[in-house]
Amino acid sequence: MRFTGGMGGRAMLGMAALAVLVSGCGALIDARATARETAFETEFPPTGQLIEVNGTTVHAHVAGRGPDLILLHGASGSSRDFTFDLVARLQDRYRVIAFDRPGLGWTDPIGPQTQNPIAQAEHLRAAADQLGVRDPIVLGHSYGGAVALAWAMRAPDRTRALVVVSGATMPWPGDMTGWYAFISTPLGDRVGPPLLTAFAPLSLGDRIMAGIFAPQPVPAGYADHIGVGLAARRGSYRANAAQITQLRPYLRAMAPGYPRLTLPVEVIHGAADTIVPPDIHALPLSDALPDAALTILPGQGHMPQHGDPQAIVDAIDRAAARAPR
Repeated sequence: MRFTGGMGGRAMLGMAALAVLVSGCGALIDARATARETAFETEFPPTGQLIEVNGTTVHAHVAGRGPDLILLHGASGSSRDFTFDLVARLQDRYRVIAFDRPGLGWTDPIGPQTQNPIAQAEHLRAAADQLGVRDPIVLGHSYGGAVALAWAMRAPDRTRALVVVSGATMPWPGDMTGWYAFISTPLGDRVGPPLLTAFAPLSLGDRIMAGIFAPQPVPAGYADHIGVGLAARRGSYRANAAQITQLRPYLRAMAPGYPRLTLPVEVIHGAADTIVPPDIHALPLSDALPDAALTILPGQGHMPQHGDPQAIVDAIDRAAARAPR
């Protein structure tokens, strides 16, 4: 699995060199980073409600009426990925609850457990309980696929069905490189997020998005809706990097339990996904689950909820039809 971070080895060397040059300017960099974060948050406020869970804030966008449907976004993102288009396609027949995952969007981190998909699932399930959610269908995209599986593993009798879209769900070979390798070092953690928040142009986010969406184009208006600046905050950089670099050990612990998940699971994945390759994730996941239906979408990349949203809606409807009443 390769999460696109937008920076290669040469760029990382440049970042390290810049860090040395500006090591004496920490206060000025932090002040500029703080000003930009304030501007980002003013421009992209919460779209839903803020719920207090164990002394922290969880952001939930709730829309529609009907059976409960939970949406869990992927790395670097927020619930805005779903409110761009997908929620509107579903709210006529589901009560859709799109959460920001811990440390991202408008949901607070949960301390050392922010990087733990199992703890994330428990935390968001507590928020769902406050919203009166009962027996939901849970959809997870990319990293959110791991959280969706953890949700069902912890509450198998209170989860109606799963939909795993481009899910990062199986331990993968190889090591992280580029930005995620750099920020996982003490130097990278100390200087990378402040420098990027303070100085990186938002056009960098556009280039990263283009790589994540490939081979499909980024939909018109998506960049303006998603709020790239929310992902460009120092805390978001750190939380996202920790979640990605630490995911594989959690998947190693989770994967042996997949065969015990007997609920219906729709596994849907783009054939052209190079971020989370289907042969490493979707195929073995569907083999491991007792009641999985696998759909591989020809030509689709990592973001089929935008490249082929009707296929995702159809997968949700199939999951609802297959689930016991």
